[in-house]
Amino acid sequence: MAKKTGKAYFMISAVAQKYNIHPQTLRLYEREGLLRPSRTEGNTRLYSEDDLEQLETILSLTRDLGVNLAGVEIILNMRAKMASMQTEVNEFMEYVKRELARGIDDWEQRLTTALVKSSPTDLVRAAPKGERVEGPAPKGAKAARGAKDPAN
Repeated sequence: MAKKTGKAYFMISAVAQKYNIHPQTLRLYEREGLLRPSRTEGNTRLYSEDDLEQLETILSLTRDLGVNLAGVEIILNMRAKMASMQTEVNEFMEYVKRELARGIDDWEQRLTTALVKSSPTDLVRAAPKGERVEGPAPKGAKAARGAKDPAN
């Protein structure tokens, strides 16, 4: 089904004539997944401005640089991934700018409230003479005197 957004669309014959290529070449590019024109209810291909831009890139790569269709596919996929990554970087930079604009005081407050406070006595317990302790005891647990480690 054709997209209806008020944009201009071109039929395959007009596109082929404009770029001096055979309509079969456009059909090949579609079969290879390099172009994805929309379709009317009667199944007629309609090429948008974005499709023509993509076609110009394909023609530049194949005609001017001698890249084969497999190479064109790889290049187009890499360009799409790079554009996606650039969008992510831009979003991250906007986030960092917003956070920095909130001020240093806000950061200091968040850091102090984000840390879990505990006293040193909660982390270390003293072992009775001659006993070996393998780490902190759970809060409220009592150490068993003379208990032997089953691993020894």
